[in-house]
Amino acid sequence: MDIVNEILEREQKKAEKYKPITVEKHLDVEFDVGTLAAYDTNDLESKPLKSEKDRDAYLQALTRDNTQLLLNKIWELPTERIEEAIVVRLPQPTSVLPRAKPVPKPKPLTKWQEFAKAKGITKQKKSKLEWDEQLQKWVPLYGFKKSAAEKEKNWLIEVPQNLDPMTDMYEKKASEKSEKVAKNELQRLKNIARARKVKIPRVGIPITSDKATSSQLATATTVAKASTASLGKFQDKLPKEKEARGKGVHELIPGKERKRRLPVPTPQVEKENNLSMIDRILKKRPKLDMEKAVSKHIHQEQVQRSEEKKNSKPMKGPRKAKGKGNATNFSAKKPKAGKGQRNPNKKNPGRKRR
Repeated sequence: MDIVNEILEREQKKAEKYKPITVEKHLDVEFDVGTLAAYDTNDLESKPLKSEKDRDAYLQALTRDNTQLLLNKIWELPTERIEEAIVVRLPQPTSVLPRAKPVPKPKPLTKWQEFAKAKGITKQKKSKLEWDEQLQKWVPLYGFKKSAAEKEKNWLIEVPQNLDPMTDMYEKKASEKSEKVAKNELQRLKNIARARKVKIPRVGIPITSDKATSSQLATATTVAKASTASLGKFQDKLPKEKEARGKGVHELIPGKERKRRLPVPTPQVEKENNLSMIDRILKKRPKLDMEKAVSKHIHQEQVQRSEEKKNSKPMKGPRKAKGKGNATNFSAKKPKAGKGQRNPNKKNPGRKRR
């Protein structure tokens, strides 16, 4: 009997370890197999969630059940075998997931890629090293070690008979290399223009009308200055010259990098930015000077009182002249002098004394 009990206990432990694939739910779980998502709308049990001991076990069991239902839904789809592996082709997703940026568009093929695709030419992976018979060692195909190996190998260059014997072959080789780089860059720009369906002339920049605009002239000037070895870094500038700006300038000038857009801020970062902006606005408010405000108010009151006093002052009556019986009106204003010139022949008797 002991042996039987041991066997039964062992089988029971195995059954507990491997749970059944059938799961019962009060409400059906919604699935989006295209994105491998399951939405469980059943209510959670509050009792195991409140206890710290049973919380983790309850959440693990709930996750396991929902994952089992999702796997059951996946294996209901038609399967196929690819290289000794059984796979399932997922359907199109039904739920729309939010994105911070739009879906990137596939890059258009270059002229060579279209030709290789039409002819069935496949790109073969080459080794990064090649054997040099002259140096008797493995040399990389590119990089600073390649240039060092070239200098070691070409320490002496023979001048051909059809050239001037005083020709600098090193300078000629460097100019040929720069021309090759410029040709590749021109071909790259042509591929970009062809992908964007922009018609470009053989020489110069594209012009929409008979006369070029100021932005096109600025672009042409910037491109011409950047055609030097230093990319226009040591070129002189006019006093009021402006650099060209726009979407296509960084593509026309090699080495010109476009300013990257800042990523979408998180809610916490956005909240901090808004609070800092409010603080800056509040700090710029003018401070109230109480002494200056009180003195200004007192000054306004004094001016107002003086005006009221002038308006309420009574008019003076007629005044009798000394030694005469008749009355004359008294005027506070003095008579204005004439604006004409004085007559030099006429004598001025002066002011009479009373």
